[in-house]
Amino acid sequence: MADKSEELVLDRVQVKKAVQALQAFLKTKSTPDSLLLDESQHLSLLFTLWKIPKQAQTIRIPLPHGIRTDTDEVCLFTRDEPNMTPDQTQRFYKKLLAERGVKNVTEVIPYKTLRTEYKPFEAKRRLLGNFDMFLSDDRVRRMLSSHIGKHFYERKKEPLSVNLRSKKLALDIQRTIQGTTISISKKGCCCMARVAHSGMAADEIAENIESAVSTVVTKLRMKGPLIKIIHLKSQSSVALPIYTSNINHLTLLEETQKQARAAMDAKKQTKKGLEKAPNPTGGKKAMKTKSKRTKKAA
Repeated sequence: MADKSEELVLDRVQVKKAVQALQAFLKTKSTPDSLLLDESQHLSLLFTLWKIPKQAQTIRIPLPHGIRTDTDEVCLFTRDEPNMTPDQTQRFYKKLLAERGVKNVTEVIPYKTLRTEYKPFEAKRRLLGNFDMFLSDDRVRRMLSSHIGKHFYERKKEPLSVNLRSKKLALDIQRTIQGTTISISKKGCCCMARVAHSGMAADEIAENIESAVSTVVTKLRMKGPLIKIIHLKSQSSVALPIYTSNINHLTLLEETQKQARAAMDAKKQTKKGLEKAPNPTGGKKAMKTKSKRTKKAA
């Protein structure tokens, strides 16, 4: 987990100014057609870390204000129910969702249907383009990777698991849909999370930003100074900085790395010393000589 000693405090006034500036910029770039269709752009946080993480990690981020509209299409993958055909399984889960008050799932696809009807590449591509978000029954989530293809992961649309046996199913699915995720990679020090859309109020966006930053700092599995810079950007705008780490963190990072290298060197020296240390008994040869002398004496 993150080092609890680090405190990352955002300037709420500065964050709100950045949000308002971004909204004003997007308004000047909007066309009559986009205003008529009420098209909003995604707003995302771009995190630049002090160092490349040693392990990949996906963090779920709950948000106080939902970032998806009622028109977003959501697809749910379910397990295959025993003694049921795929059509019967689909009807079973649609009925279950309706009874539990879940209204924001557009389509239900059983696992067997995914394996058979969506096996061709073109079918997978159409599936990816038809929905804004994918959920998965947690009982089959691990089996989906080999069937949905790499494009789901490249487009940041990998299915998020949900517990369909939950007593608070509607609330759980609502939180998952209206929350967000961030993928931490071992290949670079930058990562991005969608936290709002341009049609939201400035205060709502600012609250979502604070919640997202707090969650990332708490759940990020790294030691020492974590976040160097945080930017806010839309799909078509430049990135506006909303947080810059104290330069003292650079000194702390260098000191941490120096201590880690020193500990590693000490470990290597200890290991070499053990390898070179002479055997107090003189080794196997001495043991054999001792054995022969004992026999002669006898």
